[in-house]
Amino acid sequence: MHRAETDVLVVGGGVTGCAAAYYLAQAGADVTLVERYDLNTQASGRNAGSLHGQIQHEAFLELGEEWAFEWGPTLSLLRDSIDLWRGLPEELGADLEVDVCGGLLVAATDAQLRDIERKAAIERSFGVGVELLSRDDLQRVAPYVSGRMAGALLCEVEGKANPLLAVPALARAAADRGARLLLETEVHSVERRRSGFGVETTAGTIDCGRIVDCGGAEAAVVSKLVGVDVPVERWPIQMSVTEAVPPLVTHLVYFAKEKLTLKQAKSGSLLIGGGWPSREDDSGRLSVDVTSLAPNLRLAIEVVPQIAGASLLRTWAGVCPGIADWRPVIGEAAPGFFVALFPFLGFTGGPLLGKIVAQLALGEETGRDLAPFSPVRF
Repeated sequence: MHRAETDVLVVGGGVTGCAAAYYLAQAGADVTLVERYDLNTQASGRNAGSLHGQIQHEAFLELGEEWAFEWGPTLSLLRDSIDLWRGLPEELGADLEVDVCGGLLVAATDAQLRDIERKAAIERSFGVGVELLSRDDLQRVAPYVSGRMAGALLCEVEGKANPLLAVPALARAAADRGARLLLETEVHSVERRRSGFGVETTAGTIDCGRIVDCGGAEAAVVSKLVGVDVPVERWPIQMSVTEAVPPLVTHLVYFAKEKLTLKQAKSGSLLIGGGWPSREDDSGRLSVDVTSLAPNLRLAIEVVPQIAGASLLRTWAGVCPGIADWRPVIGEAAPGFFVALFPFLGFTGGPLLGKIVAQLALGEETGRDLAPFSPVRF
């Protein structure tokens, strides 16, 4: 079989993996990326393109304030990754439809507003600029939101990008700088050697000095091949898109009542999600769960009644990688073996995570305290 050599082997062709390959190649490293399927076919290409910059409200309610303070250092990663997103279109020479338009966490009741206020206090303590909006303020900022809503939290650093454009652009830029991309290539085994690793794949053996695991929901499969346990959870979820409608929704919208994200793409289509579960059978085959679809759409209409007349075009499923404490996993998990995983919010954090893990693999300083995100914390 074919035998190849590379300095750094990146496993995973999503946003984090392609970003890692791009930054490694940009630094002059000899880098090869392998992807089991095709580029952008898993979580990075199946999400709805939200750029998140605040503590996720559902997790806050479920896990509490102590958890939120422990998770707080993650907020700076989100902020800095969104800053990277802002510059990527010019840097890559591609329109990624990045729009940092602000996020609105909408409350239907005063009780929900009080929960939001508690969360906002923690976010401010970590330097996140958030603003509490009264009912009147909300109508002034977002007149498309139902007048029945009690208020909202505005987080100005949030927004959206097009997940169908971002990963291909990063992959092209990586290839242009010398990275090799091996698609439909599955990793079967990893043998540790004196000077690195021998990796058996469906494309042959790849000898490498370092491995960067950006496998997302499959990251645990790769890490186990080198004796590292990363407890990645699989969360099958689904999203929906409508026909194009006239400009209406100008923010990334959440709902404090229950799971919802709602935004309008550059094309005019409305993207509706929020983490409602899809179905996954024993073979890993995904399908839409219609029992999730109706309540998800009802919530969107409750917050923005004007969307009720929009025709639904498609609902699709994907798997979101999760970690029990919600914190990213970034660092050297074993000598020469690096893990880069951003649970639940991977599309937002992917560019920065790819850049950080590239720096680590090259032995460079990141200028960050990565201790809260260590892969050896489990």
